[in-house]
Amino acid sequence: MDIRVLNYFLMVAREENITRSAQLLHITQPTLSRQLMQLEEELGVKLFQRSNHSIYLTSEGLLFRRRAQELVNLAEKAKSELSQTETILTGEITIGCGESQGMNELSEIITDFLEKHPFVKFELHSGNNNDIKEWLEQGTLDMGLLLEPVEIGKYNFVRMNQKDEWGVLVHKDSKFAMRDAIHPGDLVGIGLITVMDDPIHNELTSWSGDYAKQMEPIVHYNLLSNAATMVRRNAGVAVCSKPNCHYDDLSFVPFSPKLLLGSVLAWKEHQTVSKANNAFINFIKKYKK
Repeated sequence: MDIRVLNYFLMVAREENITRSAQLLHITQPTLSRQLMQLEEELGVKLFQRSNHSIYLTSEGLLFRRRAQELVNLAEKAKSELSQTETILTGEITIGCGESQGMNELSEIITDFLEKHPFVKFELHSGNNNDIKEWLEQGTLDMGLLLEPVEIGKYNFVRMNQKDEWGVLVHKDSKFAMRDAIHPGDLVGIGLITVMDDPIHNELTSWSGDYAKQMEPIVHYNLLSNAATMVRRNAGVAVCSKPNCHYDDLSFVPFSPKLLLGSVLAWKEHQTVSKANNAFINFIKKYKK
């Protein structure tokens, strides 16, 4: 599968117009149409629904767009890594980040590393543990900041020093807003907006004890900013770790007894890495001694 053709496909998927896409790609419209039809023949599916003036992705096209973008990104990353000079460290390091206090420490490490190697670039992808582990397996990430508890048997890792304190994010008008703490049983009958991560759910279930069976989440999220929007609309309370930022009209109330969870920065074991990534891993190991 030709990376050039994948770029053609992605351009048409974005523009939804063959003529405009051909102009942007600096090729003729018949050439672009022929390349797309050959791609559909190779895959054995229709990627586009065509009309007189527009072209839209089919359901198969929507699925393929994600994979095509991953392949193009990997190709660009490989090209960048191979073009490094011997004297100056360059390249890009991609890191998946969960919402964790460990991000404070990771930011400090990245900042110090960039002072020594200013031509290296970092790319941060936000997601939950499931997203980050999937991206690590696909090779689209170099490393990931994972919330504990997490299965890391096939990863190398360093543990972050800071731990996340868990509780709920509530609206200022909520009956919980002026509370010092949330206790097991307090959330029974309350609409819960909770994170999409099974190991963390298990920790929350253990904390809730016998009350866990009486608690029913109404929404699951992977980014707290989205959950905060729901809380701001009084849709419920968001079960989360203490945020790193301030949300207007909302306040964080911790659990009691305290629920503290750590995080690790992990990367795949026995994986060939770029010079930039290898330098960053060595930097991290020294940093954490």
